[in-house]
Amino acid sequence: MKNLLYLIITSVLVISCIVYQKGENGKPGTAGKNADEIVTTQEKNKKLADSLGADERGMKTYMLVILKTGPKDAEITDKTQRSELFKGHFSNMEAMEKSGKLKLAGPFATKNNLQYRGIFLIDAKTKEEVKTLLQGDPTIKNGIFDVEILPWYGSAAIPMHLKYHKMISKE
Repeated sequence: MKNLLYLIITSVLVISCIVYQKGENGKPGTAGKNADEIVTTQEKNKKLADSLGADERGMKTYMLVILKTGPKDAEITDKTQRSELFKGHFSNMEAMEKSGKLKLAGPFATKNNLQYRGIFLIDAKTKEEVKTLLQGDPTIKNGIFDVEILPWYGSAAIPMHLKYHKMISKE
């Protein structure tokens, strides 16, 4: 009887050591990863983190550019001129992305009392580097936008969204 009890306890312990992943639709899951698969995954994750410049928290420092309404925004009323300046704005953004510097960009969804119009998240070490990149933007050069540049600490994985954004964008 005692041996039977030990056999049952041992069997339960062995069976409970097998990790199962959750199944779907009431079906049982599959056996979990073994030690070799876990090590391989950890190695792949480290390579990915290193390729993204991540620190131990998976984070890195970027430069956040806040585009604000500039001093000459109201003065430039000619629609053709504004259109050309904004074509140059988008062209500069595309060039910064192609060079690997622009990681995130977009306008604010609503007007606000801070006069904030949009943001860029740029992979750069210094404000001076960012200022150099922004020299090619005619909306900034012509005073439609003014900028604030701040160091920002965020996920090193942020640039990975660009691949998916291109897949879902119609333009």
